[in-house]
Amino acid sequence: MIIRSKAPLRLGLAGGGSDVAPYCDIYGGLVLNATINLYAYCTIEETNDAQITIHSFDADVHKSYPLSNSLEIDGQASLIKGVYNRVYRDFHLQPQAFKITTYNDAPAGSGLGTSSTMVVCILKAFVEWKGLPLGDYEIAKLAYEIERKDLMLSGGKQDQYAASFGGFNYIEFMKDDIAIVNPLKIKRWIIDELEASMLLYFTGRSRSSAAIIDEQKKNTEGGNSNAIEAMHRIKQSAIDTKLALLKGDIDAFADILREAWENKKKMANNISNPIIQEAMDVALQAGAKAGKVSGAGGGGFIMFVVEPTRKKEVEQALSKLDGFVMPFNFSDGGAHGWKIYDTDNVKAF
Repeated sequence: MIIRSKAPLRLGLAGGGSDVAPYCDIYGGLVLNATINLYAYCTIEETNDAQITIHSFDADVHKSYPLSNSLEIDGQASLIKGVYNRVYRDFHLQPQAFKITTYNDAPAGSGLGTSSTMVVCILKAFVEWKGLPLGDYEIAKLAYEIERKDLMLSGGKQDQYAASFGGFNYIEFMKDDIAIVNPLKIKRWIIDELEASMLLYFTGRSRSSAAIIDEQKKNTEGGNSNAIEAMHRIKQSAIDTKLALLKGDIDAFADILREAWENKKKMANNISNPIIQEAMDVALQAGAKAGKVSGAGGGGFIMFVVEPTRKKEVEQALSKLDGFVMPFNFSDGGAHGWKIYDTDNVKAF
């Protein structure tokens, strides 16, 4: 039997950072994000060699391990091992030989939620393979616990829910790890206009979000009033962005994005840098209305809002830098999986 799964990456449109504890536990978090047609992929193939074989192309790990119900977390393919250990522990599964292959459409550390999306994707494959009783909420929460609590990787909560549910979502985060996902029904013409008005640029530099997020946590725990007030305004931007998008007011969205970027830079020292600033300056001089880094900051992708008739001008200006423009469309639907049975007549379900 072969099991495959895929889960969509996301753009953090507004409120990013307010989903990170302890801020969301103390004040509550609000995030508006949307999934795009870039994905994380996972394939599980049953084998009979008494081995667990891992091919993680993002982590560049290609190794086999003796059959066991627990794999050592040693810094190699930690996301795969973390999911495996938790699933086999929680659901009391018997070890079975298999090969797992994972990869992403976007580079790790790109600000599109690649790591958390991959955890959701791997979980979805195990749900399909073993028939585990987990819905969208349960998969998202378990993915969060594996990444943040089991593996102790710094980060927020929005990526797991975005990958699990898909589409445009306005998500509320409260204490005790409670999350409420509110799908937004945005008219098709508004989504089309938003796609025509947005440009996604990869800076050419991946980064680890851990240091940025750890500084953000420290500022909240230490009562840094400037950082906390900036995060309050970032959270408010999620409310304002929701209203702007539901009305199709792209100019208002650009204004909110511009202000949110200024507030985001107050959350930690290394959110921006000369590479990001140069891309911002070039794009704005060429006609972009606003820009903001997607994700924690420090590198990865920058979202720009542009007048559609000037989009090519901005693209041409950015093409002179070291990064590249990534075409994209917004996507519906969250993580999903399917099985392929190796019979005389291959049949997919």
